[in-house]
Amino acid sequence: MKERIDDFNERREHLKGMSDAELRTYFLELSDKLVDPLLELAYKNTSKSIERSVLLRMGFSSIEAKGIVEILNENDLLRKGTGHCVYIVANKYNIGIHDAGLLIQNSDVIDYLMEYFKVYE
Repeated sequence: MKERIDDFNERREHLKGMSDAELRTYFLELSDKLVDPLLELAYKNTSKSIERSVLLRMGFSSIEAKGIVEILNENDLLRKGTGHCVYIVANKYNIGIHDAGLLIQNSDVIDYLMEYFKVYE
């Protein structure tokens, strides 16, 4: 078995003179750098299951939620957020959230959403 080279003292040299408060600040800075890419990924991306979950919490049945998510995904609108799309349609037509979701599910307002979000095929 190969002996491990112990370079701990060399690697910790830049930390030696730091106080506990400075070490804590340095640790938090490194933690932020580590988490930033994950936050960016979560902010810019979603999934069908997340969007179905949003719709379920808005009061849609699982079958309605699945239909809405599928229609929005087929038209490259899923990334805009299903709840956001439902809200936009509800405001546009001055109707309730549930009715707006059903309009989306039936593809009745997809053209409006595509234009609203400037999504071109």
